[in-house]
Amino acid sequence: MAAPTIDVKNRRAAFEYHLLDTYECGMVLMGSEIKSIRAGGANLTDAFCTFIGEELFVRGLRIAPYGSNVHYVHDPTRDRKLLLKRNELDKLKRKTKDVGMTIVPTRLFIAPNGFAKLEIALARGKKTFDKRESIKARDVQRDLDREG
Repeated sequence: MAAPTIDVKNRRAAFEYHLLDTYECGMVLMGSEIKSIRAGGANLTDAFCTFIGEELFVRGLRIAPYGSNVHYVHDPTRDRKLLLKRNELDKLKRKTKDVGMTIVPTRLFIAPNGFAKLEIALARGKKTFDKRESIKARDVQRDLDREG
């Protein structure tokens, strides 16, 4: 029997931002964190990415403590280092200096090789009228799906 696939999505990111460019990166995790992710204990809703020095970190990514492990409990919202190539990091750092640009995590999943991967996107914030357009398009699509 195959293990359930883990694919945690941040649907709010697509509503709040125009997603321009996506990257897939690894994360530096503790043992209890990867076990908790595989058990489905991750939440991306309040997560965002920021540079600390020359390295990219994800903040606000909530990974629940694993089971009843009392000895090696990790901090659920600690900063986690993201693993990208140097040229990708430099490009992201350059782009985030522009006004209105940010990096948001869009998806957390387990790759076929067993490692946890985080998909991040370079994004520009939407204005209020853009959000209304997104809601209108979603409602129209929902109505079309009901009819067909």
